[in-house]
Amino acid sequence: MEKERIANRYKVLIIGGSAGSLEVLMELLPGLDILPSFAIVLVLHRKNAEDSTLEELISYKTSIPVMDVEDKTALLPGFMYIAPSDYHLLFEADNTLSLDTSEKINYSRPSIDVSFESAAEVYGPGLAAILLSGANADGTEGLLAVQNAGGTVIVQLPETAQMPFMPSNAISNTNPHYVLDVDGIHQFITNMNR
Repeated sequence: MEKERIANRYKVLIIGGSAGSLEVLMELLPGLDILPSFAIVLVLHRKNAEDSTLEELISYKTSIPVMDVEDKTALLPGFMYIAPSDYHLLFEADNTLSLDTSEKINYSRPSIDVSFESAAEVYGPGLAAILLSGANADGTEGLLAVQNAGGTVIVQLPETAQMPFMPSNAISNTNPHYVLDVDGIHQFITNMNR
């Protein structure tokens, strides 16, 4: 009963990152198994382009099926979703994703803050949020929203980040549940799946 409660606690794992985060994901993703009980959503700062290279690269590195994200895409457990370039990714109460073209936040669209805040509002304690390497403050306000909604906050150990400013800023301004290196992040995600 207790194991079932833990395994079913999370509905969504959202991972945000900027410069240096792709390298972390390339190390992390190959070791992850299929995730039957929750969805993974990646929100990475990317160039403004109709470029599917990121989706192709991630699909190649993981056995988790990667879904294309369009407006009103259903968010299903067992799948991975990647925020498209030049859109903010929002979460809806009916378990769909929507796309928004409002102004950039922290010079970015997609903004990690916007997506984390939206996911926190919908999923509350059923959300786990991980912030990876990056060179600006995006993600900190979003982690606060996750924390205030009862979700779980994980930040990459700054010493292991190619660009430590983003995780360092988050640690200074939030009270993360976990500060982990890549192996620790992998272990956390694996434990979510049990």
